Amino acid sequence: MPIRSMTGFARVSRSTPFGELTLSIKSVNHRGLDVHVHIPLEFDAVEAELRTALRKRIVRGHVQVQLFLKRVAASAGAGTINEPLLRSWLEAFQDAAKRFGIDSKPDLNQALRVPGMIDTNGPAALSGPQAAEREALDAEVRTATAAALDELDAFRVREGAAIESEIRMRSAVLRDLVRQMEEIRSRALPAFHKRLRDRLGEMLDAAQFDPARLAQEAAILAERSDIAEELVRLKTHTDQTDALLTAEGETGKKLDFLLQEMNRETNTILSKTGGLGETGLKLTDLGLAAKAEIDRIREQSLNIE
Repeated sequence: MPIRSMTGFARVSRSTPFGELTLSIKSVNHRGLDVHVHIPLEFDAVEAELRTALRKRIVRGHVQVQLFLKRVAASAGAGTINEPLLRSWLEAFQDAAKRFGIDSKPDLNQALRVPGMIDTNGPAALSGPQAAEREALDAEVRTATAAALDELDAFRVREGAAIESEIRMRSAVLRDLVRQMEEIRSRALPAFHKRLRDRLGEMLDAAQFDPARLAQEAAILAERSDIAEELVRLKTHTDQTDALLTAEGETGKKLDFLLQEMNRETNTILSKTGGLGETGLKLTDLGLAAKAEIDRIREQSLNIE
């Protein structure tokens, strides 16, 4: 399954017997799934189905859904005017015109565009032709939702392919940096051993020492002086990064955890390369370059579902 970006956009317009139906879906990155639906009141009955359809197709992201219906003249006349709302609108218009000294008359066409001004939810809508219209409209919304989700998926897969390509390229660079550090480490083993001998010599020069403690300190110093284990783990994590790009499930969250581990290994490498002269400086430069690549991968991973 290809990875998908959390960023996407889709808009579907359908010409129906009742007017032009337009449904748009916009998604951006988010830690979880956060859905916001903005639809006219007359589609309240189908909102739950719309949300269920979204959750089946989208795992993570901040998702905004907007639905509009531009009714044709014949269909618009099927409803009744919401007189209390129209009266309130007119009173508000006249009050504003009076307070601000504006010489203007209300526009009925504008008033009728106010959401809820044309009431198709009254008692008459429960039976007869309006009930049939409601079911037909809901079916149109379901069809538009399915088409929009297909379009959104295609958008997010395209974005995901670009992200995957970038991450794989960065991962290859990181793998090469690890290879260079391994080569330098193999040449720097004498320096590691010298630092260990110097430290042990300081301990042996002390007036008294505990042989058991000396053995313990020697083991600790050996671990702290070599970066072999960190390089092995860093290389393994890099391979796991590539594998995650083709794995099932929430790739973004898994990748985020893996990048934290990679960053920790790199920090440990940097902490061990001090006091090794020119060799240490080379390892430090490579370690810093590795951290930069890990940060670049993280920037890309933040938008993976």
